[in-house]
Amino acid sequence: MRFLLDAEQRAFAGSLRAMLSAADTPAVIREWSRGDHASGLALWSRIAGAGVFGLAVPEEYGGLGPRPVELAVAFVELGRHAVPGPLAETVGAAVLLGEPPLAKRFLPALADGTEPATVAAPGGYAVDGDAAALCLSPAPNGLYLCTPAPGQVRRSLDPARRLTPLAPGGELLTRAAPYDRALTWIRLATAAQALGVGLALLDRTVAYVRQRTQFGVSVGSFQAVKHRLADAKTALEFARPLLFGAAASLRPAEVAAAKLTACEAAYRTARAALQLHGAIGYTAEYDLSLWLTKARALRSAWGTPHECRDLVLTEGL
Repeated sequence: MRFLLDAEQRAFAGSLRAMLSAADTPAVIREWSRGDHASGLALWSRIAGAGVFGLAVPEEYGGLGPRPVELAVAFVELGRHAVPGPLAETVGAAVLLGEPPLAKRFLPALADGTEPATVAAPGGYAVDGDAAALCLSPAPNGLYLCTPAPGQVRRSLDPARRLTPLAPGGELLTRAAPYDRALTWIRLATAAQALGVGLALLDRTVAYVRQRTQFGVSVGSFQAVKHRLADAKTALEFARPLLFGAAASLRPAEVAAAKLTACEAAYRTARAALQLHGAIGYTAEYDLSLWLTKARALRSAWGTPHECRDLVLTEGL
């Protein structure tokens, strides 16, 4: 199995990184957290125009896929820039709606970004339901198209992940929704986001300890600081091949292992970043907080560490 990205995949990642670097995502995130979705949806359209959501949509419905490895490549970059919105959930919606006649009705708009979608966890909330054009609610008897319950948006630990309860009832779309397969894709996208978040936290922390001085020398020259950053780097690099190996196989247990490893690595890096930034790392006004809170939120999104470990132990790799 090939664990290295080819030239085309690296170029795709580079183009997304350049686009997102120019987008001032911290400002977009803060506006999104306040419920102002205009700049976030404009960025969403640009991401869709780059083909990101089309990677989960078959070609006959206006997409480029399914191409899970390239999707993982893209979501690492989305996580690296902490892009807000129901990103992984839109991927899951594309899988849930992937059978005709639903595919013809919904997938072209998902692929081109005109209709962001979200998926409610069974018995739970939908991420950013107030910004999504499609709110899907899987239930034991089928898949429903619902509307957000008015005036009940709640914030998660990550302020940019706005949790929305869905109104009961709704249109029954199908009685045979592939929820388990959709969950695998959502977990893959979440794992890739977490890896990107961890890489961004590491880069920001390395830059910070190089410029911060104590006792007349750079903090980054201290052995204890080097060890913390080396441990974080090792954890993130260990997660990378697991992520792309899981993307190539799409086996639920392998994807669960990748999510567990990537999210734990990102969380570990977040803890190191917070400590090494000192008191400034605790302030919400400092951009680092946007990545710190996302690392913590993604850790339990669409499968807690316990749930992912249980799946790996039950099914095996």
